[in-house]
Amino acid sequence: MDVLLPEGWKAPIGYANGIAVPAGRIVFVAGQVGWGAQQIFHSEEIAPQFAQALDNVLAVLAEAGGRPEHICRITAFCIDKPGYLAARPELGKIWRARMGRHFPAMSMIFVADLLDSPGKIELEATAVIPEA
Repeated sequence: MDVLLPEGWKAPIGYANGIAVPAGRIVFVAGQVGWGAQQIFHSEEIAPQFAQALDNVLAVLAEAGGRPEHICRITAFCIDKPGYLAARPELGKIWRARMGRHFPAMSMIFVADLLDSPGKIELEATAVIPEA
């Protein structure tokens, strides 16, 4: 996996501008919200929902034989920009505990609402599992 950073560009913090990967098994993970396996939310706060949503992404990826470092792209949708910004230090800790220093290409999109209530954040991902 190669992180793409055009010459002269300042390095982004917490994401990559682009990722290039050799051929492999492509895995698309649908949007995952912060509920558990039985589709029940255990918190209405952004940080615990983010942790659960990321755990859900990683669980789906694991079903395909993938690991966190195979994720090439994550798109996040959040309904609470001030809450997200306030939670960033805690979100960073959650990220590092699950993803280490792997930062895929990412987009953060703030939206009016999510389908599943009381969801505050939703994560979708694309991964490429290297060929054996």
